[in-house]
Amino acid sequence: MTLEQLAAIVARRATGEGEASYTRTLLAKGVAKCAQKLGEEAVETALAAVGADTKAVISETADLLYHLVVLLQARGVPLEDVYAELARRTRQSGLEEKASRPG
Repeated sequence: MTLEQLAAIVARRATGEGEASYTRTLLAKGVAKCAQKLGEEAVETALAAVGADTKAVISETADLLYHLVVLLQARGVPLEDVYAELARRTRQSGLEEKASRPG
């Protein structure tokens, strides 16, 4: 499955009237809850990464990507906009990009 396919599924579930889904329940709780879940999954992924269990890293990364896509849906940010920003950043070195950030 690609991120685009996942985003399409999340978008469908977000508007699925009368359809019970975890995605819809999470989105109904708002951006702050979606952001909290993303943060939790990021920590779990980082912890798994320093462990010995590769399957745990894979599982937690899948959870992380899912919750990232849900947060983007909650904020109304298309995945294409993220891709465009990544493309913009790759036109220069990472050090140059970081130096160009405000603050």
